[in-house]
Amino acid sequence: MFLPSFLLVIATLLFWRIIRTKSGVQAVSRRINASVVGILLAALYDPVFTSGIRGPVDFAIAVTAFTMLVYFKLTPWIVVLVTTILGAIAYAI
Repeated sequence: MFLPSFLLVIATLLFWRIIRTKSGVQAVSRRINASVVGILLAALYDPVFTSGIRGPVDFAIAVTAFTMLVYFKLTPWIVVLVTTILGAIAYAI
């Protein structure tokens, strides 16, 4: 079942240096990248966001975690620790 895709990847890797200089291939690659990002966002939204974010407090904690990861570039274990503490404080009341 996976053999044709593996063969295609192997065949493409042999010529990748030549292929990636073509503007048409670069355009298709950008479109494929955008579609994969869209699929990942949809997969994040449906099971994760709809079941994990139940109110404004949860949303604020998620935005805080995102900010710590993306803008402050903290290590993930620190973000998990901080969001665990924030969740415990928020729901201990």
